[in-house]
Amino acid sequence: MSDTTLSKPVPAAEPPSRWRTTFNEIIGGSVMISILAVVLAMIAGGILIAVTDENVQKAAGYFFARPGDTFAEIWKAVSGAYVSLFQGAVFNPKRDDFVQQIKPITETLTFATPLIAAGLGVGLAFRVGMFNIGGRGQMLIAAACAGWVGFTLHLPWGLHMIVAVIAGLIGGGIWAGIAGLLKARTGAHEVIITIMLNYVAFYLVSYLLRTPVLQAPGSNNPKSPPIDSTAVFPDLLGPQFNLHFGFILVIVATVFVWWLLNRSSLGFQFRAVGINPNAARVAGINVKNMYVYAMVISGGLIGLAGVSQVLGTVTTGFSSGIDAGIGFDAITVALLGRSKPWGIFVAGILFGAFKAGGFAMQASEGIPIDIVLVVQSLIVLFIAAPPLIRTVFRLPDPSKPKTPKAPKAPAVPNREAVTAK
Repeated sequence: MSDTTLSKPVPAAEPPSRWRTTFNEIIGGSVMISILAVVLAMIAGGILIAVTDENVQKAAGYFFARPGDTFAEIWKAVSGAYVSLFQGAVFNPKRDDFVQQIKPITETLTFATPLIAAGLGVGLAFRVGMFNIGGRGQMLIAAACAGWVGFTLHLPWGLHMIVAVIAGLIGGGIWAGIAGLLKARTGAHEVIITIMLNYVAFYLVSYLLRTPVLQAPGSNNPKSPPIDSTAVFPDLLGPQFNLHFGFILVIVATVFVWWLLNRSSLGFQFRAVGINPNAARVAGINVKNMYVYAMVISGGLIGLAGVSQVLGTVTTGFSSGIDAGIGFDAITVALLGRSKPWGIFVAGILFGAFKAGGFAMQASEGIPIDIVLVVQSLIVLFIAAPPLIRTVFRLPDPSKPKTPKAPKAPAVPNREAVTAK
């Protein structure tokens, strides 16, 4: 018997099907990682709620005698907290009429409006490879500019609002442009610059609020005069809701950022610099100018958050606390949205729901509002650790395509044994 009859060719391993490859990319992609990070953070938040609940602690004291009581109290505490969170953020069927029942979702969108605007600014800087954490300062400067125009100038309705918005965008853009210019011309790190500019803006606005420039006439409090009615954002759904025209502006801003990054030549240069600034420089892109342009646009978007606060949410006069921590929350929103415009839009609504529902959860169930902050922090933690999410939920890594194992070769009979036969 010849050698060729003893050894058969091993069939090649079949590649995975196209549907299988697509499925792995979906369940292991960034969108699924973001969703599961929220789910995991909610689970961790539920554990914290159960551990800190007084009734659960009492029932745990006689756990071995009646373990069912402990589990019942855990379910009661966690489900009650999250139900009240939903009712305070989305829909509350316990209220009298439909208008009051849907009011929670409008509150969510109101809280989400500045978060989306600021998140778009931070996310745009991320796409260019820059870390803009100066949202607080940029919001304060934008609020001061828009507020000054709002209560100082007396213009017709519509025109007054437009001028105030433009003033706020310019103020935020210039303040962030300082960091971009210093990075481009001197190589200074934008993180250090934006942190320092936060303090400069805070103390500058605090000083101006104690001078006739921004302080309300005849007042000893560091607070501005109320905004003229001609500059105030109109209500979208009527006076019974707090949702204002600023939400329409952030939708427009989201579309603009999407178009800028995906359909314009400037956006292409932004993304090229963010991926590899050295390669972009070799390709003829002026990297220094891109840093300046990106920070100016980023500051303008974050400034829109300050404008929406002054002209839409707090129209009776603002103080130095007008940013309300939004400048730092925007970093979380941008991370959760993967620095993509529509991802940031959805993430901003989610965090707006946390803010709106957190107060309801605290009022109805006595759950500390800090639990919501812990959940937000855990989301950032899990977003920053995709391998952890993939390990917990056993997800495939799309960056490492799984090569199918080749089938084992059939056993080759021993030549001596065959010859003997």
